Amino acid sequence: MLFIIIGAVLLYFGAEGLVRGSASLAARAGISPLIAGLTIVAFGTSAPELSVSLSAALGGNPDISLGNVVGSNIFNIAVILGIAALIQPLKIHLNVIRRDIPVMIASSAIAFGLILYGGFSRLAGIGLFLGLIFYLISAIRSGKSESGSADEAAIDTPPLLSKSWMIDTVVLVAGLGVLLVGSRLFVDGATSLAKSWGVSDAVIGLTVVAAGTSLPELATSVVAAVRKQSDIAIGNIVGSNIFNVLCILGVTATVSPIHASGIGMLDAGVMLFLSILLLPFALTKRKISRVEGAVFIGIYSVYLFMLWPA
Repeated sequence: MLFIIIGAVLLYFGAEGLVRGSASLAARAGISPLIAGLTIVAFGTSAPELSVSLSAALGGNPDISLGNVVGSNIFNIAVILGIAALIQPLKIHLNVIRRDIPVMIASSAIAFGLILYGGFSRLAGIGLFLGLIFYLISAIRSGKSESGSADEAAIDTPPLLSKSWMIDTVVLVAGLGVLLVGSRLFVDGATSLAKSWGVSDAVIGLTVVAAGTSLPELATSVVAAVRKQSDIAIGNIVGSNIFNVLCILGVTATVSPIHASGIGMLDAGVMLFLSILLLPFALTKRKISRVEGAVFIGIYSVYLFMLWPA
């Protein structure tokens, strides 16, 4: 229980540092908070997934990375966006609807197709990673123009954290480090507690461990929602899901081809369905409402219920 409490505290303060530091650096660089959320924040909070997947691949168990990515992507949309929207309805930048959500849907569809095909070859892994590079170049280029657009001006610009970009960078890096340590402590504590209650390893893996690598995204998006930084909250999740497929599966499959025998069509189907569902939700008044957030959480509850017999 002590690890859970310490981990939760570190998650909060780490998320505070990551959100404030990234928003301030984005403002200094003339890049929109949305692009900061889609890149710096999203990739930083996906570090646990990348670490787990690469360790599994190098250890001769690349299949683990597929379940890690699919489970994390489901959790990111259904639970994290759901909770963030319940706290504060999330405004959706027009470019997220036009560019980033479609890229997330496309990457999820590609992953779904490759799972149907049977797995991810090295060639597929290289293709996914090249897709990530192309997406990043496109997003960063458009980020400069977005920061001065009328649509971006409608969204509050965060204040600078300090007078120095170096201090902002230190706060961002320190926040990410604290976030990762906090997530590790929280997962270890929750796993030990669940085992002491007699919960099976299968259920622990489905709930605690699967959600554990998404704790940085959860903490960051919740803090961003509380601070009404919708761009960072949305960008964090959409960017993380894109990064999970294009980078984590891409790199892992390049290191060691991934066989899809360990992942069910239900899981891949739910991942794709949630990615697609986010688009019409975003189109309704360009906002994720509290009702839509509750729908996401409801879908995740049904998903867990369907998996429970396994």
